[in-house]
Amino acid sequence: MSQRIAIVTGGIGGLGSAICRKLAESGRTVIAADLGVREDRIAEFKSEMADLGERVQFEALNVADEQSCNDLVARVNAKHGRVDVLVNAAGITRDTTLRKMTTAQWQDLMRVNLDGVFYMSRAVVEGMCDRGFGRIVNISSVNGQTGQFGQTNYSASKAGLHGFTMALAREVARKGVTVNSVSPGYCRTAMVMSIPDNIREQIVSQIPVGRIGEPSDIARAVDFLAADDAGFLTGVNLPVNGGLFISF
Repeated sequence: MSQRIAIVTGGIGGLGSAICRKLAESGRTVIAADLGVREDRIAEFKSEMADLGERVQFEALNVADEQSCNDLVARVNAKHGRVDVLVNAAGITRDTTLRKMTTAQWQDLMRVNLDGVFYMSRAVVEGMCDRGFGRIVNISSVNGQTGQFGQTNYSASKAGLHGFTMALAREVARKGVTVNSVSPGYCRTAMVMSIPDNIREQIVSQIPVGRIGEPSDIARAVDFLAADDAGFLTGVNLPVNGGLFISF
């Protein structure tokens, strides 16, 4: 089989960048798909990935827009012939308690965190089934498993994401397509590092391994689930949280 083609949504974010690098280092051609308006960050991302050459490319995408998702997949298919791996890593937060949450804060988050996964997965899954191979990995969250104060919208979206994962996994399992999710704990991203030091220290004190995660920890899990020989793993939620939440 020729080189696998992967799309990573949210590809220039903290987790997304690490996932792009790991997938490329494992031999895939990776399309980092993200909003095209962050010109400084896009330039920085391209500089970070320069050592990987053409194995990592950038494409503009708004996951909350159905046509944007369809157009991206059409461009990738036209250029590369197919999409073998889809990593749905795009996500936002709109934190506040439910009593203060506006309808816009609920709907804006759902459009990115859930609708975007629906649009992208639907755009690639038919081709994957036709070819008899595909890997879809959805980035959920430990807070989708445990809930979190001030995150009814985010926690609901991330719990819903794994429900989506399990259902789609059943639909496409016999076609050689696997669908899994990864639930990160607190990781060294801009969002987590912006938490006040005293609160972040309190969070770390509750993590059994004694540290927050690195983006590379998440990337390694995604790479594992996206591997060609991971065909017997589907419908799985893989927690990568340092022991912060442990269950069956």
